[in-house]
Amino acid sequence: MAGMGKVYERIDGRLRAFIEAQHIFFTATAPLSGDGTINLSPKGLTGSFAVIDELTVAYLDFAGSNAETVAHLRENGRITLMWCAFDGPPNIVRVHGRGEPVFRDDPRWSGLVAHFPGIDTTQHGLRAIIVVHAELIRDTCGYAVPFMTYDADRDLHGKRFAREDDASLGAYFESKEHVGVSIDGLPGLPLPLPPTPV
Repeated sequence: MAGMGKVYERIDGRLRAFIEAQHIFFTATAPLSGDGTINLSPKGLTGSFAVIDELTVAYLDFAGSNAETVAHLRENGRITLMWCAFDGPPNIVRVHGRGEPVFRDDPRWSGLVAHFPGIDTTQHGLRAIIVVHAELIRDTCGYAVPFMTYDADRDLHGKRFAREDDASLGAYFESKEHVGVSIDGLPGLPLPLPPTPV
């Protein structure tokens, strides 16, 4: 895959293997407003990303102190995901597409959660599943990306949110200025938080 860039019709083969092997990826979203706040977020935790099919990927949206990605997707759906090779041959992969947050009270919830068997979702305050339908899949050389070594996932997120139940997690979200509403005033995570499906 290394080279000066290529467009792909689907996520499969070596491309899929590359994406699934990375320990971190990045998401970028923005509101429609020309002066709105662009959001860029790193995403990690082993097992929290899945390729659903050749044109669809998803990741688990865990508890945090804001919900900019959720708000932007609810408004306009635009999202870009990016993976970098920090070891092995240089490569950067981007998936540009349309995304949506699937919340706990959505009938698709249980079927989507089944795509993430490698992570204990009860440890992280799972609040949504972000589903992205690819419209453009491409890679670029990554020649300037440095070599970096993966040591381990941090355990801090699990330690912080494993002790929360639905009620206390909902109260935590209610206490944060930019969870129910984005920095720019867009609707974010629906509150009160729906209960975890049984």
